[in-house]
Formats: sequence, structure tokens, C-alpha cells
Amino acid sequence: MDTQSPIRVPGAPAIRGLEFRRFRGEADYPVMVAILDACNIADRLDYINTVEEIAWVFAHLTNCDPVRDMLFVEVDGETVAFSRVWWVEESTGERLYKSLGFVRPDWRRQGLGAAMLRYNERYLRDIAHGHPAEIPKLLRVWATGTEYGAQALFAQAGYEPVRHMITMTRPIDLPLPDAPLPAGLAVRPVEPGHVRAIWDGMWEARRDHWGYVQPTEQDYQRWTQGRLFVPELWKVAWDGEEVAGMVLNRIDQEQNEKYQRQRGYTQDIFVRRPWRRRGLARSLLARSIEMFREMGMEETALGVDTQNPSGALGLYEGMGYREVQRHTIFNKGMETADLQNRRMGMATQDRP
Repeated sequence: MDTQSPIRVPGAPAIRGLEFRRFRGEADYPVMVAILDACNIADRLDYINTVEEIAWVFAHLTNCDPVRDMLFVEVDGETVAFSRVWWVEESTGERLYKSLGFVRPDWRRQGLGAAMLRYNERYLRDIAHGHPAEIPKLLRVWATGTEYGAQALFAQAGYEPVRHMITMTRPIDLPLPDAPLPAGLAVRPVEPGHVRAIWDGMWEARRDHWGYVQPTEQDYQRWTQGRLFVPELWKVAWDGEEVAGMVLNRIDQEQNEKYQRQRGYTQDIFVRRPWRRRGLARSLLARSIEMFREMGMEETALGVDTQNPSGALGLYEGMGYREVQRHTIFNKGMETADLQNRRMGMATQDRP
């Protein structure tokens, strides 16, 4: 593949010096971090972006080749935006063709985001055409509540909201309810030999969740090598040698320092089917909050699907958590994208 020649993007805005190019490897990591940091400020987001974090993500990609599946936008040789696409297959049999993109705030509202999205849709449609015709296929994007431009772009492009995920926080000094551990279970410190069993238990419990995707060994390696992988903070309940439930707590120290707060994440709360409806999640969550209180944290946080079938949202609200941020997931049919692009004069022969 020619990685040096500019990429043709039909329908791109008429901006002097505008060019589109491919990924150039590790040399692009600092460029991506600078754009992501600028977007965080403009969109009031608190993600942590570092060269090391991007390298970690890119070392464990699935169904994505950055050289082939990324698009970078330059104006007079300066990179001002980038995007990436990939696909996953859910347990329902649907294949989701995902696209994400970032435009530096000083270059927004000039048509670059729309051009990247159209390019990505057409490129993903080409990938999908090479997959079995009988498999249901959807385009997917997402945005937080403060990414107003992205939400407007997706609505204009014909995407429909399908799910809401929220971030919730809880002041550490709120009183905790009485939440004893169910009889017959024990919470023990996590040892290295426990990690695989905990991973397997987590994904077994996740099978009931919306959007479940069968994990791979690549996913496991990425998980264990992440900077927020701290098993000594976890609260895991055991029934003999069986994992019954867990709260995989973590602290993002870099995030806390940057935003001058003391937050612990009571995240990844799962109970396997045989041990549900016995108060186990409440007990493990209470123990986690108490641990963070003793560590000097000022608040705890978690994320939840608002339509979680296990009643997780009600549990967290009952424990004092309140919504602080909303994330919306949008879908669009492949046929819709095809028709829209054809109406804009972007016929099949123009595909990259």
C-alpha cells in the first residue's frame, strides 16, 4: 500500500492547502495526543491522553490496521484532524462498523468532520461488502453530552440514538447502607493465579449485557497490560474456588492529578448468574467505597448502561450515585449510508 501519496476524499471542503494522508506510525502519536487534548478542553472531557496510552491501544487492535484504516487531515502540512475505523461482531450475530474522529477545535465547523465521516462510511461499506451478505450490518458512532458538534453531525448524517451510558459519582462521606456479604461467600485478596478466573467470570456475567462481544486473547493481554490494571484494589467474592462476583476498582492517578481531585472508580461490577439477587453487588460495592474512603478519596465513580437488565442503575442510585455525564451510542443502516452517498454523487467507482 502506498502510504506516502495523498488520499482523495470526495466532497471535501474547499480549504487552501488541505490534504488527506495515511498513518505514519509512532511519529503520529504526539500529533494525536495534541489533537485529543485540545478536543478534551473544548468538549469538557477528562480523558487522559499520552503517547504511551496510544501505543498500548494500538498494540492490541482487533480488525483494524492503522495504516489502512486511519485518515489524517493536514492543512499546509499541519495535522488538524484524524479518524479511525474498525469492526466487531456481537453475540447477536450483528456486525458493527465503527468510526471515530477528532477535529482540532480551531478547525471545526468547516466541513472536515463531515468529510471524514463520509469517507469512513464509504470505506466501511467496502469492508462490509466483503463479508457474508446474510450477516446484519450497522454503522456505529458515539458522543458524550458535551460534544455538541459531533451530535449535530451524526443527526445530520442520519444516525439514530440507540443507547445511553452514563457516568455517575458519589461523595465519599455519604452514609453507607448495611450490606452484609451473602452467606457462604468470602472476599479474599487477589493473587496472580486468580486473574484468569476473574477475567472468565467477568465475561461470563457480561453475556447478559447489551453489546456483548466475545473477548479474544488479545483483549486479555491488553487488559492485563493496561496502566489501570491494579488487582490489589479489587473486591472479588468467592464461593469456594468459584468466582461469584467482583468490583474491579481502580484509581487513575494521572487523571486525579490533572483535574485536582481524589476519585476512585468502583468500576466493572459483575455478579455471575447463580449468585444474583442475593445482595452481593451491593455488599462488594459498599466494601469498595469504604476502601476508597480509608485511602483518602473524596468521591467514587462508575459507568452504567441506563437500560441494564439487571437493575444496576437502581442499585447505584440507591447507593448514592448521581449522573454527571451521558454518552449516547448511535446506529445507522448500511443501506442508508449507501443511498445518501449516492445522492451526493459519490458512486461506487469513486470509493477509495
